[in-house]
Amino acid sequence: MLIDTHCHLTSPELRPAVGAVLARAAAAGVTRVLTVATDPADLAAALEVAAAHPTVGVIAGIHPHEAGRCGAADLDALRAAVRADAAGARRIVAVGETGLDFHYDFAPRPRQEEVFRAQLTLARECGLPVVIHARESEDRVCDILAEHPALAGRVVFHCFSADERVAARALALGCSFSFTGVVTFRKADTIRAAARSLPPERILLETDAPWLSPEPHRKVRPNEPALLVHTARSLAATRGESFETLAATTTANARRFFRLAEE
Repeated sequence: MLIDTHCHLTSPELRPAVGAVLARAAAAGVTRVLTVATDPADLAAALEVAAAHPTVGVIAGIHPHEAGRCGAADLDALRAAVRADAAGARRIVAVGETGLDFHYDFAPRPRQEEVFRAQLTLARECGLPVVIHARESEDRVCDILAEHPALAGRVVFHCFSADERVAARALALGCSFSFTGVVTFRKADTIRAAARSLPPERILLETDAPWLSPEPHRKVRPNEPALLVHTARSLAATRGESFETLAATTTANARRFFRLAEE
């Protein structure tokens, strides 16, 4: 039994056949899937998917790529949606993905930080965990997280792709770490070393579908939750654990971190 803690079921590649995608996931042993909304419009679509499919939870946020286009009204809409869900259906399980992307820099860095901080505040106020996007920005993200000690233990670095030094710094802040199919790639030795350095209770699994298909399906597009099993097997081998142990541990971690009910 596995939980895909981060994918994008509302993407054009997956949304048209989302029922079949989820059926294949269930057949592969992926029993819960969390879909990530990257802006308020995407959130509306994600909530529709979750309403139709009880095994789907929603992560709601404004991606750093969208920070430049995001205005006060968008942040207000996000806050309103998260609070309305908390008082009703409770399909939103986290805020994110939010953070900083210094690789593409699609938005000015000060604006990225402003939108990031606003979402950290929202998560704290609503008692939700935070899903972090950090690309070539991990140290700055850690600087900002250090200003929010109330969120310690409630932050996960999505698609963790940094080294042991960064992992140690984030771990000291109480963070968890989610690994994608990248950990299966031949040249991902740095990521695998970081994965080996982490305590088992801080590790989660994700696909980031429709992107980052794992080996031996790296050329397959779209990626989808059913392929999570390959990432799990690779990570188990990396850590010297059995597949069954890693699956049980990461599933328990995901349930605890996102406060998911038992199936």
